[in-house]
Amino acid sequence: MKNFIDTLTINAIKVLSAEAIEKASSGHPGLPLGSAPMAETLWAKFLKHDPACPDFPDRDRFILSGGHGSMLLYSLLHLFGYGLTIDDLKSFRQLGSLTPGHPEYRHTVGVEATTGPLGAGMAMGVGMAIAEKHLASVFNKEGFPVVDHFTYVLGGDGCMMEGISSEAFSLAGTLGLGKLIVLYDSNNISIEGNTNIAFRENVRKRFEAYGFQTILVEDGTDTEAITKAIEEAKSDLTKPSLIEVKTLIGAGCPAKEGTASAHGEPLGESNIAALKENIGWTEEPFTVPDEVYDYCRKIAESNHSFTEKWNRLFEEYRAKYPDMAELWDKYFKDDLANTLFDNPDFWAVPDKAMATRNVSGDLINHIKGILPNMFGGAADLSPSTKTYMKELGDFSAENPSGSNMHFGVRELAMAGIGNGIMLHGGLKSFVSTFFVFSDFLKPMARLSSIMGLPLTYVLTHDSIGVGEDGPTHQPIEQLATFRSMPNFNTFRPADVTETAAAWYSALTSKNTPTALVLSRQNLPQLAGSSKEALKGGYIISDSKKDVPDGILMASGSEVSLAIEAQGILLTKGYDVRVVSMPCMDIFDDMPEEYRNSVLPKEVRKRVSIEALSTFGWGKYTGLDGANIGMTTFGASAPASQLFEKFNITTENVVNTFMAL
Repeated sequence: MKNFIDTLTINAIKVLSAEAIEKASSGHPGLPLGSAPMAETLWAKFLKHDPACPDFPDRDRFILSGGHGSMLLYSLLHLFGYGLTIDDLKSFRQLGSLTPGHPEYRHTVGVEATTGPLGAGMAMGVGMAIAEKHLASVFNKEGFPVVDHFTYVLGGDGCMMEGISSEAFSLAGTLGLGKLIVLYDSNNISIEGNTNIAFRENVRKRFEAYGFQTILVEDGTDTEAITKAIEEAKSDLTKPSLIEVKTLIGAGCPAKEGTASAHGEPLGESNIAALKENIGWTEEPFTVPDEVYDYCRKIAESNHSFTEKWNRLFEEYRAKYPDMAELWDKYFKDDLANTLFDNPDFWAVPDKAMATRNVSGDLINHIKGILPNMFGGAADLSPSTKTYMKELGDFSAENPSGSNMHFGVRELAMAGIGNGIMLHGGLKSFVSTFFVFSDFLKPMARLSSIMGLPLTYVLTHDSIGVGEDGPTHQPIEQLATFRSMPNFNTFRPADVTETAAAWYSALTSKNTPTALVLSRQNLPQLAGSSKEALKGGYIISDSKKDVPDGILMASGSEVSLAIEAQGILLTKGYDVRVVSMPCMDIFDDMPEEYRNSVLPKEVRKRVSIEALSTFGWGKYTGLDGANIGMTTFGASAPASQLFEKFNITTENVVNTFMAL
C-alpha cells in the first residue's frame, strides 16, 4: 500500500525520467519506471543524506550500479534539492550538461560513483562498506559512533550476470559486511529478451551461499513490503543483505511494461501519453506538483539534522578524545605524503642490487609508519608482490581494524573494491597482482582514471624477466595498454630511487591513479638516478658533448643495459646520452622546453630498449630511430636466456645504434 504523496512522488520520478529520455531521443526508461517505488521508499524513508551538505562524512552511500538508468538518480537529485534543475533534466545526455548518459562522479552533486559497466557499482559498494567497517573500528568509541552508516546499491539482472558481482559479493559475505544492502531490481528482462535465454539461476540461493541475508519482495510496487524489507535488512548487522524486488521493466507504460524494448529506447510520445493516463498524471511536460516538491523539501530539511547531530557529536568527540580527533584529521585532511619528499630514510639507497618489487615492499612498510591510513592488499599474491604491511593485522569479519586486505583470487573485483574504498574517503588504498593479470582488472583501472581516483596499483613481475613461468605469465602488451589510458600514470622504475619516486608520485597524486610496474629480478642501483624521475623522463647518464651523437632510452631493467651500451659505444667513437623513462605519462605532460632539453629535436639517432612491446616508443624515436623490444610472446626459460633469445642485449643495442 502507498499513501497519496508517496504515489505522487513515485509518479513524478517516472514521468520526469520518461520525458527527459524522450527529449534526448536517447536513454533507458525501463529501470527508472520499474525501480521508482523502491528508490523513492529508500530516499524518503531510510537514506541518511543531506542535500545541504552532500559530502558530510557519515552519510549513507547510494550507488546506482545499473548506471544506464541514470534518469532515476537525476530525478531523485532534482526532487530532493541537490541542485539539478528542470533545465538540467531537459538537457539529459547533451554536451556539457549535468545529466550525462551515465552518472559521473565529481560531475554531478550527489553522484557517489561513476557507473555504467554493469556490476562495477556492486564492487564499489563493497569497497565503501569495507571502508566504513574499518574506519568504524578505528575511530568509534562508546557513545561516539562517528562512523555509522549504510551502503545501498541498486542494480538489476545484468549486474548479477557480470562476474565482478560474484567476485565482490563472495568477499562481502566472507567479511560480514552487515551495513551493505543490495537492492536487486529483478525483472527478468535484458536487451535480448527474457533472461531465461541465458540466466536461470536462483540468485537468492547464490547469495545465501555467499553468506548474505536474503529477502524477497514479490511486488515491486508495494512500498509497505519494501519498507519492511529494508527494516529487516538493517536489523541484522552480522551479514550483508540482498533484497530481491520483483519488478516490471517499464512499469506503468501499457504497451512497453515487461518487454525488452522498454530497456534502452525512448517510450515514444504516444506511449508517454498512455503512461500518464494510466497513472493519472495530468501535469504539463516537465512539471512537478507543488505537493511533491514540498514533501521532498521537508524531508531534505529534516535530514539536515543528520549533519548537525554528527557535527555536535564530533565536537564532543574532539574534546573527549583529542588524540583520536588528531588521527581523524590525518586520515581525512592532512597531506602527510608530502613530507616524504624530504625524508632521507624514504630515499635511502642500499649498496646492493634489488628487485624493485622488494624495494616497493620495504617502502610500503616505511610509508605505513608515516601514513596511518594505508590500507590495501593483493589478489592472493602479497608474498610475491611484497605488499603485506607488517604488524598491522588482516582485515576480516573478526578483525575489522586490520589494514591488510586479502582480496582472494579476484583481480577484477579487487580493483572495483579499491575504487570504492577511495570513493568513501579516509583511506590511502592500494591493490596488487602480477602485471600480466592486470588484464583481469583493466576495466576497473579505467574507471579509476575516469573518476580521478588516486588508487595505487602495485603490478609486479614486469616483463619477460619473469622467466620460467612462460608466455602466460610474461607481460608483453600490458605496459602499452596502461600507457594508452588518459589520466593514468604508469611507472616502470629502474632502481631504488626511481621506485621511491614512483611511490611518492602515487601517494601525492590528487586526481590520477598510478600503476607501479615492478621487477621480479634484482636490478643494480644506478649512479645517475634521482628525484628527477618525478618528471617522468630524465637524463640519467649524459654525453660529454653539448649535442650528443644519439640517445638511448629505456625503462626499468633495461636502463642499466642502456648505460652499459653507452660505455661500449664511447669506445667506438659515439658519445650518446641515456634517458630513463620511468613514466611516459608524466613526461608527456612536462613543459615542451623540458622535454626538448631531454630529447633535443636535432638528435635524430635514437634507440628505445624495453623487454615488452615496442608499441608507443615511436613517438620518441621517430622515423629515423629504432625500437628494441618484444614483437612476439615470450617463452619458458630462465630470464637471462630469454633476454638473449629475444635480442634484448647490450650487443644488440650497440649494433642497432651503429646501424642508424
